[in-house]
Amino acid sequence: MADLFQPLNLGDLTLSNRMVMAPMTRNRADANGVVTPMMITHYQQRSSAGLIISESSPISAQGIGYPFTPGIYTAEQVAGWKKLTDAVHEKGGHIFIQLQHCGRISHPSMQPENDTPVSASAILPDGQAVTYEGMQDYVIPRELETHEISDIVTQFKYAAEMAKKAGFDGVEIHGANGYIIDQFLRDGSNKRDDDYGGSVENRMRLLNEIIDSVTGIWPSNRIGVRLTPENSFNSMSDTDPQTHFQYFLQRLNTRKLAYIHILKGDMLTNQKKVDYRALRSEFKCLYIANKGYDLERAQAALNNGDANLVAFGMPFLANPDLVYRFQENLPLNEADHSTLYGGGEKGYIDYPFVSS
Repeated sequence: MADLFQPLNLGDLTLSNRMVMAPMTRNRADANGVVTPMMITHYQQRSSAGLIISESSPISAQGIGYPFTPGIYTAEQVAGWKKLTDAVHEKGGHIFIQLQHCGRISHPSMQPENDTPVSASAILPDGQAVTYEGMQDYVIPRELETHEISDIVTQFKYAAEMAKKAGFDGVEIHGANGYIIDQFLRDGSNKRDDDYGGSVENRMRLLNEIIDSVTGIWPSNRIGVRLTPENSFNSMSDTDPQTHFQYFLQRLNTRKLAYIHILKGDMLTNQKKVDYRALRSEFKCLYIANKGYDLERAQAALNNGDANLVAFGMPFLANPDLVYRFQENLPLNEADHSTLYGGGEKGYIDYPFVSS
């Protein structure tokens, strides 16, 4: 019977436990997308996690969707991340970077030369973009020309190279939450009639090409993929997520990846329409489950084979010593929701440890 606190081999890495710090955007980088000193402190404080997955990191200027997010495509950004990964490794932790291209979830004011954000298809998402000038309405994205899609693949490959220079232990390809890869995967946002649209095989083509390119930089056992089969966040939908994502996982199973990272449900509702146990059965390699887990549910997921590792978001956000608190069955700090995005050290690096 697996235990949450037992070590686990992730490829050629040995994780100290099976608790994963989930990727959480906090908007604490500087205006150039460079890691700040308080970010280094924040991640080092949480180094007891078996694995840290960084907040999503834009792979290019085109990939930016939010202010003050840490990029991975300039020398200055790489140098900042290197200080952070060194700090995590100094405490015995392991950290993967989440590589992100936001696609249509951006705004011209966030894009080079005020360009229109790109997507699989020219479909306007609901809501407003978060920008340096405040909230602004989304615009209709520009559908990528077929010949331009290779540029997106190249951006992921370059960012993967930069991640290696920055000292990360691996990379997680962000194929979730309504960003560019997800915009291609799901048929609610992909209405293309070329080789990247229509059939489930075609809609997966971009993700496959990105994995192919990144495996030229990292071995497959240092590459993870994150998916959100039924998340409606960022105006996402799919006509048959059960069938489509079972296919995606079947194909990903042949890749010998480090892991697959699945959000079990919808960020905006508590409903689950997908049979996640059926999805789990399609993927024979390491499987990270995420969404609303506490200690009891996490241990149960390991015991019944629903996951090999469990990712925690808010609990790690508010409890830098979450592993110890769980081990000793101690009370948890509550998260301050008013400080989640942007700001300074308050609600970021001042959550108390048990010993303090």
